[in-house]
Amino acid sequence: MWWRAVIAGLVIAGVSQLADRFPRLGALLLTLPVVSIVAFVAVWNKEQDLATVSRLARETLILVPLGLPFFVPLTFSQRLGIGFWGSFALGIFLASITIGLWFWLGPQATE
Repeated sequence: MWWRAVIAGLVIAGVSQLADRFPRLGALLLTLPVVSIVAFVAVWNKEQDLATVSRLARETLILVPLGLPFFVPLTFSQRLGIGFWGSFALGIFLASITIGLWFWLGPQATE
């Protein structure tokens, strides 16, 4: 468990350092699914069950695009005159709506 926390911390530190000087490279590092890769390996090592990993991948494939509305207010915050925390909260709200609608209206997860 500790090595997953170390990897996540290194990614966050790396992105923040890189984004100061090279925002595009910082964004590239954010787009790499490092957390997903580590999670898939951890689930595989724990369960040794491809069906479990497959279900996790399928749900992730659906939920990642549904979380993308989080970035819209941050992207347009300067044009709209919204501060960081306002656009951050609005992004969480928008992503919560899209993900919440999926959980409410989408197919039920099967075990």
